[in-house]
Amino acid sequence: MTVKVMREQEVLREAVDVLWEHLRPAKVVRLWAAWQMGEGDYLALRDQLFEGESVATLFEKVRAYQEREDSGKRPLSDE
Repeated sequence: MTVKVMREQEVLREAVDVLWEHLRPAKVVRLWAAWQMGEGDYLALRDQLFEGESVATLFEKVRAYQEREDSGKRPLSDE
C-alpha cells in the first residue's frame, strides 16, 4: 500500500481554498493574523486535538480518507 504525500505548498493552497469557500474574507484574514502571531499553546492544542490517537489510528483515518477521495465519495459527517 502506498500513501500519497502532498508537498507542503499543495496542502497550504488547498487549505486556503477551503477557507475562502467557507468563511467570509474578514474571518480568513483574522485567522491568518492569529496564525502569524503564534498565540496560544500549540502543545496543549495538539494534545486536545489528538487525544486518544496514535500514529496507527491517524494512519487508518488518512487511508480511509484517501480511499474515499480516490473513489469520488464524500463523507456524510465528520469521523
